[in-house]
Amino acid sequence: MKAVLLQNFGGPEVLYLGDAETPRPGSEQVLIRVMATSVNRPDVVQRQGHYPAPPGESDILGLEVAGVVEEVGERVGEWQVGDRVMALVGGGGYAEFAVAHAGHTMRIPETMDFHEAACVCETYLTAFLNIFLIGSLEDGAPVLLHGGGGGVNTAAIHLCKALTPAARVIVTASSKKIAGVTGLGADLVIDYTTQDFADEVKRFTDKQGADVILDHIGAAYLASNMKALAVGGTLVIIGVMGGAKAELNLALMMVKRQRVVGSVLRSRPVQEKAAIISEFERRVVPHLADRSIVPLVDRVYRLDEAEAAHRTMEKSAHFGKLVLAVADAA
Repeated sequence: MKAVLLQNFGGPEVLYLGDAETPRPGSEQVLIRVMATSVNRPDVVQRQGHYPAPPGESDILGLEVAGVVEEVGERVGEWQVGDRVMALVGGGGYAEFAVAHAGHTMRIPETMDFHEAACVCETYLTAFLNIFLIGSLEDGAPVLLHGGGGGVNTAAIHLCKALTPAARVIVTASSKKIAGVTGLGADLVIDYTTQDFADEVKRFTDKQGADVILDHIGAAYLASNMKALAVGGTLVIIGVMGGAKAELNLALMMVKRQRVVGSVLRSRPVQEKAAIISEFERRVVPHLADRSIVPLVDRVYRLDEAEAAHRTMEKSAHFGKLVLAVADAA
């Protein structure tokens, strides 16, 4: 099969389209003919050599796919050859074929095309897990989302508006992405290049702070995040783009009964991910089916244009998701 491979670790120029062995599904897996996949920030980090695939997973980049079931493992009963599916994968998405655990696979609603479906499993599941299952966001509560127009952040806005329509959604963004974020329904957009987001959150919430904060920056934002976090609130850290080490005033955190939670999706046990996906199917997929949630596709590249897609990702020159079309049928 054709797949995007790495010459070595480094910049986008190390990516090339080459030949790889077609994977075979295990007894509880399905083989998917990939029609489309997408580029996510962890792909960039893995390409740089800092985020290896979990043991047993493909070293090929790509964490989510949309396509058609090509083959099913002997213990798989819920899927048949020809089913249109979207799946979370531990690796291997940038290829013509990928394997996925049967429990990590969801049926694509008839109202969605493959390009849209390729945007769901990594970013929407990440946002859903951390805001709703870990953060337990309640309707009407304020939530602070860092990330401007990135895939996880735009997915998070969609989910907050669909699942907790009265929630007050606060977003930090650069000046060039404020209009786009506002158009998605954010109640307050803070320009992090010119404004102190903690002060703005306090002002907007009448000094109460945000009940849930979703952050991918890490150390550089920790002090301000804790200042912006409400009493009893939860800060969920899903990335460390701004560093991995920072000081934390534990006494103040105790008095304010706050939680700081670190979270990743990729390395969770198979059954744990299956349970998350099952809950996502129940609560979110109906919104995808009736198009009250529509994944935001910024642009579509061919599979052999993965280098260009990575350059766009690194420049943050996108709003929404960057899709790689693997097959003409996508």
